[in-house]
Formats: sequence, structure tokens, C-alpha cells
Amino acid sequence: MKLRISILIGLGLLASAAQTGRAEGIQLFNGKDLNGWRQPAGEWQAVAAVAPDAAEPKKFVITPGTGVLVNGPKGRTSNLLSETGHGDVEAHVEFCVPKGSNSGVYFMARYEIQVFDSWGVEHPKYSDCGGIYQRWNDAEPDPAKRGYEGHAPRVNASKPPGEWQSFDVIFRAPRFDASGKKIKNACFVKVVHNGKVVHDNVEVSGPTRASTFNDEKPAGPLMLQGDHGPVAYRNLRIKKLK
Repeated sequence: MKLRISILIGLGLLASAAQTGRAEGIQLFNGKDLNGWRQPAGEWQAVAAVAPDAAEPKKFVITPGTGVLVNGPKGRTSNLLSETGHGDVEAHVEFCVPKGSNSGVYFMARYEIQVFDSWGVEHPKYSDCGGIYQRWNDAEPDPAKRGYEGHAPRVNASKPPGEWQSFDVIFRAPRFDASGKKIKNACFVKVVHNGKVVHDNVEVSGPTRASTFNDEKPAGPLMLQGDHGPVAYRNLRIKKLK
């Protein structure tokens, strides 16, 4: 009886961890340096804290130290790719942007969940925070049709600029047969933004705009977009799923 109770308690703790984004997994950022991220890493650096600049709200004031990953003093640098690759995965990501800033988390460096200052937006679009960014076709003769297949979040769960926010994501990688032909699209099984479900079983037919790779594979790195404006990240964890 005691063994059964212990097992049930353990299962309850695991379920609670999964719901809160605290499931055990791989820490992608050690808080101290860029170990575990591909080089060149641009101006990404570890700092103690970030806060919007009172004089220039679109910029960060950076406090030296450790614990937070920021895309440099200028707030624009190269994209950052993890050395660890993933396929099916649970991910927990915490991020912070100042007023009007823009970034993104790319699963397998191909499929983007948008990071954006969307505080106060009444009718969010794919380009707002928590959106699954659109795909892009340069060959389309009609400029209005070059962007396609973006998915807006169900609700706007954004916090004000300068506050820390979170994504908890369950992602399924595309599937391929023995010959390498894709037989199933990548899928965002669930995306939770600040505790609110914003996507549920949304397929993505190919890499979204500004991805590192235009092909599709069974696995790839996590990518943080660094060239669109100031952004900070912390508590980056992934749990690979079998």
C-alpha cells in the first residue's frame, strides 16, 4: 500500500512539473557563459539582469553578472544556435523584451514561435507574441501572397515590456519514411504563453520565415533570434521525448 501511494505521489509530481514547465531536462544555458551554444555566437553574453532604459524604453540597461542571456549591448547580433539538437521535445523558455522589440524561438532552427512586445494588442496576429510565424515564398509574383500559413495565438497573453514571460511548448518533429520522404508535418502540439494555451495541435508544412535551414530533417538545434532588437532569455530547458 505504501509503495502504491509513493508511486501515485511521484506520478502527481511529474504531472505537476509538466504542467508548470518544470519537468526535468537539459539546461541549454548554464547562466555563466556560451558553453553549449554554437560559435560564432556574436555578442550574446551572460549578465545578471536587464531592464528597460528609462531614457530610451526601446533599449535595455544591463547589469553585469550571471544568470541571464542577452543579445549584447547593442541589442542586435547574430542568431544563436544550441549545440544540442532535438526532435520531439518539451521546452520551457523565459524571455524579456523592451518596448517594441522582436525576437523568436525557432524549434529545430526552422519553426518559429514569435517573441514580440504585444502588450495591449486586442486582436493578435501571427506576428504577435506567441504566434507561429508565417512561411515565405520569394518566387511568388504577387507580393501580397509571399507570406502564408501564419497562425495567430488564440489569446494575447503578453505582459508589459520589461517583464519576464514564459513559453511552455510540446513540439513534434516532422516524420520521414525509409527513403527520406516526409510523411508527416512538424506540429506544435501545445504552446502555453504565460500559463494560457495559445496553440493546440497546429501543423507547420515547412520552415517559417528567417529560419536557419530551408530543408526539413528529423532533428535540429534550438535557435534564438538575435538580430531584430534587444531580447533576454533565461531558464532555457528542453526535455527530449521518445
